[in-house]
Amino acid sequence: MKLLYLDTGMGAAGDMLGAALLELLPDDEQKHVLEEVNSCGLAGVHSEAETVSRCGIRGTLLHVTVCGQEEGTQASAENPHEHGCQEHGHHEHRHHHAVRMADIVRLIDSLHLPEQVKTDAKAVYQRIAAAEARVHGADVSEVHFHEVGMMDALADVITVSLLVRRLAPDRICAGTVTTGFGSVRCMHGILPVPAPATEKLLEGIPVQAGNIEGELCTPTGAALLGYFVNEFGPMPQMIIERSGYGCGMKEFPKANCVRALFGRAAGKERPEGELLCISCNVDDMTPEEAAFATERIAAAGAAEVYTTQIGMKKERPGILITAFCPPQKQQAVLTSFFTYTSTIGVRVFPQTGYRMESRTGTLETPAGTVHIKESTGFGQTRRKAGYDDAAALAERENISLREARERVRAQEEQI
Repeated sequence: MKLLYLDTGMGAAGDMLGAALLELLPDDEQKHVLEEVNSCGLAGVHSEAETVSRCGIRGTLLHVTVCGQEEGTQASAENPHEHGCQEHGHHEHRHHHAVRMADIVRLIDSLHLPEQVKTDAKAVYQRIAAAEARVHGADVSEVHFHEVGMMDALADVITVSLLVRRLAPDRICAGTVTTGFGSVRCMHGILPVPAPATEKLLEGIPVQAGNIEGELCTPTGAALLGYFVNEFGPMPQMIIERSGYGCGMKEFPKANCVRALFGRAAGKERPEGELLCISCNVDDMTPEEAAFATERIAAAGAAEVYTTQIGMKKERPGILITAFCPPQKQQAVLTSFFTYTSTIGVRVFPQTGYRMESRTGTLETPAGTVHIKESTGFGQTRRKAGYDDAAALAERENISLREARERVRAQEEQI
């Protein structure tokens, strides 16, 4: 099993997470990822990596400019990272164009990126918008974002999403998130650290203030951790193969960076462990509404979500919505059930999960590189070409998805 561990002892910001993951790749692949971000269609946005040192540790600092302006260069002294409270959504703007969540969704959909990366980016920004809406007591559709800060943070979200897809870890773990303490200056005024939106995004995640004054964890950093990380806690038993350091802009007595460790699980693979089954019955939602609800429940941290057609009282056709999630995601998933479905009550049952050990490799074919997922356990081995790669192959060759996968299987047998 391929593991990615994120050391968040100095918090997390979008640029720091992206820089740490970028360092896990060879130099030529790093350049390719940055070229992909810079050519995806974000007008006026440019990402560039710089090698820097923090407390004697070599790392990478990501610079993101929007029409030549770098958001972090105007940050206040209280803001230690390239981003900060400036990337929060807000409702009143005096100097910048207001951007809403619907605008962000349309922009992401228009970009030249893999569909999975677009899905991830939209889900991360939906988390930020939902947190802002809760802070301001408004609907998600009413939340506005600072235009320059939004484009800056979106570039970081896309960079992280691309890198997670490229690294393809089977599991992502992270340590306790250090938030910092004190206050930070925003367009709204002076706010406590962690900022209110960051606080909402960190619900259900182990945090600590630490001993550094300032904003160590930004909203974008918190949203990325909440979306991508499967488990928070001490570093799991693993064999480290690569490491990366993503640096923040400011110097501290302690190295201001996120450390990413990539490798494989050591020792015997453990069972998946306890899961919670959360479900509800509804008879007053359309199929479209139910589909939207399952997407949001999955984005909240459910490992699996599905619907079943059922019969309810008075012979009404209904829908059973079922989700499985780890215990640490229970509150977020419950909130999504009550927010996005019409239910007034849910059921929660403990479950025990078992999962085959999986790893992802690549196969070079005449039609391009294809990612292969191999699962082993219980005396069985299964291999399957990744959907995105198989679908791209089918489209290029004008064949069915089944035939594309059969061609990949035949290519494997020749090796």
